[in-house]
Amino acid sequence: MSISGFNFPTPIRFGAGARREVAKHLLGRGFKRPLIVTDKALGALPVLAEFQSHLQGLDVAVYAGVFGNPTASQVMKGADAFKAHNADCVIGFGGGAALDVAKVVGVAATHEGDILNYVWDHPQVRPIVNELPYFVAMPTTSGTGSEVGRSSVISEDDTHLKRIVFSPKVLAKIVFADPELTLALPAHVTAATGMDALTHNIESYLSPAYHPLCDGIALEGTRIAARSLFKAVHEPSNIEARSDMMMSSMMGAIAFQKDLGAVHSCAHALGAVCDMHHGLANALMIDTVLAWNYEAVPQKFDELAHVCGVQGGGKAFVAWLQALKESIGIKGRLADHGVTKAQFPRMVEIATADICHQTNPRPCTSADFERLFQQAL
Repeated sequence: MSISGFNFPTPIRFGAGARREVAKHLLGRGFKRPLIVTDKALGALPVLAEFQSHLQGLDVAVYAGVFGNPTASQVMKGADAFKAHNADCVIGFGGGAALDVAKVVGVAATHEGDILNYVWDHPQVRPIVNELPYFVAMPTTSGTGSEVGRSSVISEDDTHLKRIVFSPKVLAKIVFADPELTLALPAHVTAATGMDALTHNIESYLSPAYHPLCDGIALEGTRIAARSLFKAVHEPSNIEARSDMMMSSMMGAIAFQKDLGAVHSCAHALGAVCDMHHGLANALMIDTVLAWNYEAVPQKFDELAHVCGVQGGGKAFVAWLQALKESIGIKGRLADHGVTKAQFPRMVEIATADICHQTNPRPCTSADFERLFQQAL
């Protein structure tokens, strides 16, 4: 497989082996002291050491302090590491959590105050005014598509509420999307992150916001994931399937600038209250929410069924999704993953306050969220 280059709008180098181009790219632009921002698990794995072996000529430091749903304190510690190394650029290496932290380590390192002062809905939000360090994004999972996003989702340390730093300034200067970096992912991670990518594409397409460009990307991203998610889980060394899922992930993130829906509001609540993996949370909620959404946009469900090759049209789409989840090992309901009814009040409160459901095909009230969580329990 050759490496392709394209801009949308971020310059992207896509293909097996793209990671080997990073050192030449940075050195060619005068950068010599990168800080790699990654998560604790990846920091101890051979995949990071192998990538570092391709960074000859660079003085590299590693900050591997990202874990779970990333928090503001993780960002601030990353900024300390950036300054301690006297770094001149940032390489984000990892899944959505590591990339979200990597995006704003440069903000925290070059601006005053806590990173939460820069979230878009802060009552006295601070502007990002200083030049940010050069930022390179390298995804190692195929889920969030954070590498092409202009926002960073960071949780408050005490409440676990997810907050968003949103600015085109945090976009990566270039993405090196190398599907070989996903070959060693465990099946359950491939499944959960793959469902995250699929959910992004589906929800952005179902959103009533007007954005035909995103609709086209979302439908194609859905089609690509539908044909390759099962293979990526069950044939982990299948580089074509891994490439498809990495592309679908990026397409979903590009498409959801159109906005998302109630599945994500539910998932954000599950992440905050239960510390559940975001992709798993999406997977556990998507069929329940989509079954409820069907009557609002049946023609869109017909189109989703068409691109996924589902027989029976839109009415059969949710059943197809349920079967897909089972086939990749995502089984059970919320209760099987530790969620209790006692957690509902806080989950409903967070989901109702979440911005994503404002572009759901059907309006969502607190009572709706309570019913959806109950149906998924």
